[in-house]
Amino acid sequence: MNKAEKFDAILEQFPQGKCVIFSAPSGAGKTTIVRYLLRNIESFEFSISAASRAPRGREVDGEDYFFFSVEEFKQKIAREEFVEWEEVYQDNFYGTLKSQVIEFWKEGKTILFDVDALGGINLKKIFKDQALSIFIRPPSLFVLEERLKNRKTETPEQIKMRLDKANEELTYSDQFDYVLLNDNLEKACHEIEEVVKKFISAK
Repeated sequence: MNKAEKFDAILEQFPQGKCVIFSAPSGAGKTTIVRYLLRNIESFEFSISAASRAPRGREVDGEDYFFFSVEEFKQKIAREEFVEWEEVYQDNFYGTLKSQVIEFWKEGKTILFDVDALGGINLKKIFKDQALSIFIRPPSLFVLEERLKNRKTETPEQIKMRLDKANEELTYSDQFDYVLLNDNLEKACHEIEEVVKKFISAK
């Protein structure tokens, strides 16, 4: 039995439950767009991902991510506590906790996911028609590189690793329901707000 089949019982329990999935290469503007939607769509509730790493900078456990050790994360996998999970790099796991999905749907909320491309594809397969998957494209890899450099939070080696991953993630964009080009942030925010509201209001 695969992960999606194991989640079917929860989908049947909450047939009106909806979620919106956002994926994008690092630096494509996803976080800014997600924050805009959270401010402007009352029914949205942000799904906090689990991660097998230590907090970075000002990140707070339970607000930015649920932080676990690699061993703790693997134990949760074994206990089937995740809707989905991915090993993004070696011993670098990210996942979505079932308990959060159930909690938010009980409250009648629409869940907003901010995940990497493979996580987004997996979530769409699991949530099926109850999910809208959105991929945010940067104007070009050159623009993406400039954005990453301007953040001044990573080494040249880390930036190269992110660009290599971005190049791979861009090949997955056609597996999403909607591809949003972020060449103008204000325009992109308004465009995707309309798309999302239409999805949420549909019966």
